[in-house]
Amino acid sequence: MTDPALVRGVGLFVPILITAAMLRHRPPGRAETAALVLGVCWNALALSLVNLLALRAGWWSFAAEGGTVAGMPVDLLLGWAVLWGGVAVLALRHNLPLPLVAGLAVWIDLAVMPLGGPVLILGDSWLTGEALAVAVSLVPGLLLARWTLEDRRLVARAVSQAVLATGLMVVLPVLPSRVLDHPGWALGLVAQLLLVPAALSAAAVHEFACSGRGTPLPYDPPIRLVTTGPYAYVRNPMQLGMTLTYLLLALLDPVFLLGAVVAVSYGLGLAAWHEDAQLRVLHGPEWSRYRSSVRPWLPTIRPYPGIPPAAIWIANDCDRCDPVASWIRRRSPVALTVLPAETHPSGLRRMTYERADGLRAEGVAAWARATGHLALGWALLGWILLLPGLSHFAQLCADAFGAGPSLEPARNPALRGSVRRVPASGDDVRAQRGEGGGDLADGLLGDAQGREGGGEVADDGVEVPALEVQARVRGTEVAALVQFRAAQGGGDERPLVGSEAGEVRPGEETLELRVAQDSHVEVVDRGADRRRPSDLVVNAHSHPASRRSRPSDRT
Repeated sequence: MTDPALVRGVGLFVPILITAAMLRHRPPGRAETAALVLGVCWNALALSLVNLLALRAGWWSFAAEGGTVAGMPVDLLLGWAVLWGGVAVLALRHNLPLPLVAGLAVWIDLAVMPLGGPVLILGDSWLTGEALAVAVSLVPGLLLARWTLEDRRLVARAVSQAVLATGLMVVLPVLPSRVLDHPGWALGLVAQLLLVPAALSAAAVHEFACSGRGTPLPYDPPIRLVTTGPYAYVRNPMQLGMTLTYLLLALLDPVFLLGAVVAVSYGLGLAAWHEDAQLRVLHGPEWSRYRSSVRPWLPTIRPYPGIPPAAIWIANDCDRCDPVASWIRRRSPVALTVLPAETHPSGLRRMTYERADGLRAEGVAAWARATGHLALGWALLGWILLLPGLSHFAQLCADAFGAGPSLEPARNPALRGSVRRVPASGDDVRAQRGEGGGDLADGLLGDAQGREGGGEVADDGVEVPALEVQARVRGTEVAALVQFRAAQGGGDERPLVGSEAGEVRPGEETLELRVAQDSHVEVVDRGADRRRPSDLVVNAHSHPASRRSRPSDRT
């Protein structure tokens, strides 16, 4: 082919027609649509960057007039992205091995590229550019599509989508603009200001993955309503973050004001209409309550009161830690309880944050998570600290200045026993009096810690020490039916009174009871959803009361 128009037409329309034929033959489902969109967009971004590098390195060049951006024909670039991100991704639906699909795509590329003249002019080292394109475009795009089709590697998918959105909506528009023409001090100042929308958007993506179990892509959305992180302050943190990004870039190039207008128009129009209807159907009254309390664009000062409850565990006997606990309490956190690390079911060596939906963080990250329960300003500082790399750097600094992990786990120095998970028809947890703990067997959940105190009267009239046992569910959204049984001094096991059985919801500490110190206590978890088994934690500690009663009177 020697006609440039024919070369560009074939390069664009052949991949598009093949993709359309495959879609007509087998219409895509929701996951397949998500995989297709991600595959094409990933390859469009990565191939654009590879071609820019290829033009500079001399791997190949283009002899094209019209329809070009930065020397690249847009039609050929789009056709290449559809071939690798559309045709190749749709081939994965037929359960073909990923290496086979990638190999066929590379073989077609190696056969077709030499035929691209006179538009495409290959250099002596063009295979180097081809290898780079395969490594950063084809293979990652296929992996992202495969994970999306199979609903695997949620965090990797969410991070990849965040990188993709940043590249398509920020990096690519900046490259041909006048932003990079400004002096270094101006670029540095704007880059620092961009930390605010970057932290806002990154925290929102993290909450989508960890709390909602989904991604920002509408075809791969969260399965749970997300009200944590930035969503506790504003309903559209990602759209707000992108709008702020464009407004800051407009300080260097006014053309980005158009991007801000488009982002706001999209958020107020199509996104608001579509997402509101969809979320109302999926989450009903829960969405209505959240929608009435949190504004879409203007953040609130205090977080949404309906966020999942959380706890931050801070050691009482630590001179550096106690002021942190006091500082958090003085700010009246929303849905956050400050608890002594010594009472945690398992020994802790760092300050630890735990949320009812399963999120856990330690050290500086725990403090950053806790700030989300205080106020918008502190929450923003916490989100910045949680940016990739910054949290690790902050933790290294904290460790270097004496705020590192304790040498010994924070434990109650008094009575220690063990809590074990044992096979049963449900998930059974047994807490039993121990002599100083010992090795933790397989299935160990944590330590049951307590002190002798109070007193109860057994059937023979002899007073024995008493324990108070508490159970709570941690890390699951599923309510569990919990029952307690006790065997007094090795005697017959008997269930406690029926009123002591009930529902335990995430984050609550309920169903307290007292039994004799040498009793065997069993907590039976009958979770409604066995795919997400409840994580039962049992704490045993002294009961302050010392009343004397018969065993039949114990509650």
